Amino acid sequence: MCDTCGCPSPSDVHDHDHNHDHGHSHDHDHGHSKTVAVHASLFAANDALARANREHFNEVGAVALNLISSPGSGKTTLLEHTIEALKGEIRIGVIEGDIETERDAERIRAKGVPVIQLTTGGACHLDATMTHKGFHRLQKEPGGDDIELLFIENVGNLVCPSTFDLGEHERVVLVSVPEGPDKPAKYPKAFTSSHTFVVTKTDLLPYFDFPVPAAVGDALKLNPKLRTMELSSKTGDGMESWLNYLRELVARMKAGALK
Repeated sequence: MCDTCGCPSPSDVHDHDHNHDHGHSHDHDHGHSKTVAVHASLFAANDALARANREHFNEVGAVALNLISSPGSGKTTLLEHTIEALKGEIRIGVIEGDIETERDAERIRAKGVPVIQLTTGGACHLDATMTHKGFHRLQKEPGGDDIELLFIENVGNLVCPSTFDLGEHERVVLVSVPEGPDKPAKYPKAFTSSHTFVVTKTDLLPYFDFPVPAAVGDALKLNPKLRTMELSSKTGDGMESWLNYLRELVARMKAGALK
């Protein structure tokens, strides 16, 4: 189970039902100390595998970015435009995380880059185990053995994904203009655990009450080191800053300066 929200942990999801009688009663001790110990153990195991994932990414020279946001923030659309803009310049691979369907993976696959869809079957986040399995599957895809930039599009949710390290080099939190500017205040962990904050769909600013300086200010109060940017995938405004950020990360990896 997910120790944050009670949903099935992604690495615990099965493809079959367990509707059977064990034939005996279960008297469980639900003491607080035992619960804390189990939670600590789950996080420790995840963090250990996340470190191994990061070491593997470093070995193959792939920069890994974990994209987290609410549903509908424009993560997949941003990836589509990013792939088009960097085609022939940076070799990109994508791990897509969703509760169900392969729709996002199909959109990315149409752009001609290797992609793997991870469906969690109900869990609201990816974990290090799923990322580990997903990347090994991705490496077996055509073009997947020489990836320079790996995008991990997490399940749409600003709560649990912020708690689980996947082994990424940097975490990017996205908030779209229609969502409103209060997300840093409401979901602080998503911003304190991230490296970059991207305001998306800025072409809609004339139609929504979204004071960008207020939202950015709230985020920087939580995390003064947070890199911030604003962009519109539709119009291209602000995209060059995003692309230069990605180019810089890839350059740092090639120089051995990204760990």
